[in-house]
Amino acid sequence: MDDPVYRTLKALAIGLGLLWLGWMVYEGLAREHVPGQKAYEAANRHFEDGRFEEAIKVYDQALEENSELLPALRGKARSLMQIERYDRALSLFNQAIEGDPEFAPTYANRGILNDRMGRFEEAIKDYEKALELMPELAEGPNWITRFLRLQPEKPPTIDDRVRYLKEQLALPEEERKLRDPEKDEQQRSYKM
Repeated sequence: MDDPVYRTLKALAIGLGLLWLGWMVYEGLAREHVPGQKAYEAANRHFEDGRFEEAIKVYDQALEENSELLPALRGKARSLMQIERYDRALSLFNQAIEGDPEFAPTYANRGILNDRMGRFEEAIKDYEKALELMPELAEGPNWITRFLRLQPEKPPTIDDRVRYLKEQLALPEEERKLRDPEKDEQQRSYKM
């Protein structure tokens, strides 16, 4: 065919096909692979789908392949928190903080865990440390993250939670309302 539109579309399709093929070769051969990375990514998909028990198993596989893979350790801790195995989750968050004391989302997640455990003073300290290390955590998830999570309303942030906890802790004990199940349920763990 001599149609210029057809030739252009054909060239574009061939070019995009070659680009895709090149990317696949790069992904498969050229890119440096971190041991445990594929298992870690699979575990993240289980986590995002709410299959926390399965996520824990696959995070364990990633950690067997690479015991130094801190993202897998953090993911396992987040999964344990979701199934209310709080003591084990706390231990893993502490271990992750020892491995990388400058990673703010781990403090945010440990704060959420302490909050759920009723350890409100510790939660405030962790939230404040997370905000000190990464002030943008105060903004919460951006619109695209909320869109992908099917979350139209902006959930409460750790900054909101710090203010709320401080207000409540300043009240006499009998007037405090430290838990709001509806709002608490909206708070998601942090992954970066």
